Amino acid sequence: MRGRLSIGWCSSQPADSTSHLDVTTSPKAPKQQAKMAGDKSNNVMRDIHVDKLVINCCVGESGDKLTRAARVLEQLTGQKPVYSKARYTVRTFGIRRNEKISCHVTIRGELAQEILDRGLKVKEYELLRKNFSETGNFGFGIQEHIDLGIKYDPSTGIYGMDFFVVLKRPGARVARRKMQQSRVGHPHRLSKDDAINWFQSKFEGIVLDAPRN
Repeated sequence: MRGRLSIGWCSSQPADSTSHLDVTTSPKAPKQQAKMAGDKSNNVMRDIHVDKLVINCCVGESGDKLTRAARVLEQLTGQKPVYSKARYTVRTFGIRRNEKISCHVTIRGELAQEILDRGLKVKEYELLRKNFSETGNFGFGIQEHIDLGIKYDPSTGIYGMDFFVVLKRPGARVARRKMQQSRVGHPHRLSKDDAINWFQSKFEGIVLDAPRN
């Protein structure tokens, strides 16, 4: 009996009636989608951050000279450097395969931002366009580590080093995680222009097409 009454009640509804959900959401949905698609500047997922800063010091030989270079990196960053080995034997330079010839440290977080700012200050916040890669990273080198504010030590000497900066957007971890690994979509990937614009807005930097004489 109840089943018959419910069927009769449903059949009494008008054929052109719409649900409450459709009435309230259908007029607003196109406007909200257009607003979200047009304004990407306030999207936190589009913000660019420094993923890591790698500082490399290559001396081309093992021994005491490499040990002093590692001491400079440890004094600069407070981290223990990692030694890198030569891949091939180069008789001209006296390099043997698997010989330790360089050292590097990887820095993240606020310390990476601080040391990067000190390195760019040495360059007077000027970089060449070719310093930026197509994947949104950039690098530069300095000739004397004492320009970074480290006190000169006659027993150590003076060493140059290379800075490599890796940038990222939130969500880039999906391409590196072990479980359910996937690819980052093309619109979300960093490009060369993105890195240049970030450098110019973050540090008020100058990008040159050719080095100044």
